[in-house]
Amino acid sequence: MTLSWEEALAAVTAPGERFEIGRRQVADRDTKLFLNAPPSLREAFAAAHERKEADFLVYEDEQWSFGEVGRHVAALAHLLREGYGVAKGDRVAIAMRNYPEWVVSFAAVLSIGAISVSVNAWWAPAEIEFALEDSGAKVLIADRERAERAAPAARRLDTRVLVVRAGKEELAPGQARYEEAVELGRALPEVEVDPDDDATILYTSGTTGKPKGAVSTHRAVLQALMGFGCRVAAEALRRQSAGDSSPAMAAEPAFILVVPLFHVTGCVAVMLSCYLGGAKLVMMYRWEPERALELIEREKVTNFVGVPTQTWDLLSCPRFGDFDTSSLVSVGGGGAPAPPALVRRVASNLGAGRPGIGYGMTETNAYGPQNSGADYLSHPTSTGRGTPILEIEIRDPNGKALPPGEVGEICFKGPHLFRGYWGRPEETAEVLADGWLRTGDIGRVDAEGFVYVSDRAKDMVLRAGENVYSAEVEAAIYEHPSVHEAAVFGVPHERLGEEVAAVVCLRSGAELSAEALQAHVGARLAEFKVPSRIALVAEPLPRNAAGKILKRQLRPLFSEAEGEG
Repeated sequence: MTLSWEEALAAVTAPGERFEIGRRQVADRDTKLFLNAPPSLREAFAAAHERKEADFLVYEDEQWSFGEVGRHVAALAHLLREGYGVAKGDRVAIAMRNYPEWVVSFAAVLSIGAISVSVNAWWAPAEIEFALEDSGAKVLIADRERAERAAPAARRLDTRVLVVRAGKEELAPGQARYEEAVELGRALPEVEVDPDDDATILYTSGTTGKPKGAVSTHRAVLQALMGFGCRVAAEALRRQSAGDSSPAMAAEPAFILVVPLFHVTGCVAVMLSCYLGGAKLVMMYRWEPERALELIEREKVTNFVGVPTQTWDLLSCPRFGDFDTSSLVSVGGGGAPAPPALVRRVASNLGAGRPGIGYGMTETNAYGPQNSGADYLSHPTSTGRGTPILEIEIRDPNGKALPPGEVGEICFKGPHLFRGYWGRPEETAEVLADGWLRTGDIGRVDAEGFVYVSDRAKDMVLRAGENVYSAEVEAAIYEHPSVHEAAVFGVPHERLGEEVAAVVCLRSGAELSAEALQAHVGARLAEFKVPSRIALVAEPLPRNAAGKILKRQLRPLFSEAEGEG
């Protein structure tokens, strides 16, 4: 007899089990949490390194064992502590594409009690400069491209720069090569790291036009990871009770990394789940569907976690049928809603591969309600249910909890939540109070506990899993002297989910092309934030009585070709 979700959860969280639930005082608040989580990520990494020669990272033709990663972590930690004077609580920024050294840097920083600052690798120089200055980073660990972008800011801010995979070309003054500065064989410095010490700062776009650094503690990150693990254990128990004995279920877990490590999904949900869970992590230089299929076959990948765009790309690859994808047991992710048609296509085209989706945020360390397998097929528009540490409420505008089925703001509570925005107490108070996080998203919960998201945070565009906030793009557009008014919003796109659109009213007598405006924005913001569709209009933009631009009246402009750039 197949176990229900509730029965499976009760079994894996019972006293004496790995995911046993209990209560502890956290930040002077009685909190429900997983009792068997490691005390800090330092201890968790050290335990992982004991796997010695077991495969961990696969990058192109490189194979990094857990032991080799551990040796690099210890040596880099020694350099940061003894060579660069990084003390507990200091910030160290990481800016690079998905290289093995990203993982090493992250673990080394956290292992000495410092705080890892994840820098978006797509950011323009001004955006990188903002992150370095806002966080007060003492050291920047970057690849060559990002080191070049950051060089002027690093000099101004007196930030030390360590460059990975620099090649033989000359570096900027004050920059050092990783291969020359890091001495393998050095011991990991002795530092006491507590559960409630700050561990990470991940930048998330803000409605003010500037990113906000979401700060999480070691405890929060580890509780999120335990949440993911608890769900996997419960689902495995359900499948076992249903008689699922497919060979793929018994395979050694191997994830393919197709999302950036600077994102909370790539960092926590994928990389750290592999690091602490002993799974192999297959890294790609860049997203290419055919290359991903090659790696899935070669490395016998079991888990694919990406945005729906990438799943579409994978299934639509002209050579999809040429590769063996039978190792896949889970295909899903988050970052944007998945159309029900995609859910069905995954289920019908990938054999044992089951579709899945998750609803997480930077502020929740990626952990939240999840949906997969048979539940996802029967509830394809739901983002799923949570484990016992996750409390969910739907609230009305006055903060009152609503009953099942009614629509309101989705609110979360649990030990996995971030502790606040770096240096921004007022903005923290706007979203975090009494242990509850206001997500800004609108939705409902049904009688079975399935969460449905009906609308997203105000003015946010989800382009292929990337958060783009209208205010930030509008601010860049308004810097152009020819612009009188501007409104930015998302419009549907089959592959990307949404694309960034802008309606712009020019100043009287001014001339400006869509291409010139895109170049103007591109010089200030990352490429993914540049509007791909632009309507230049002569009339003032429609506003309500309070003076707010009515974007809903502008969306129809993009249903026709006229006026689009």
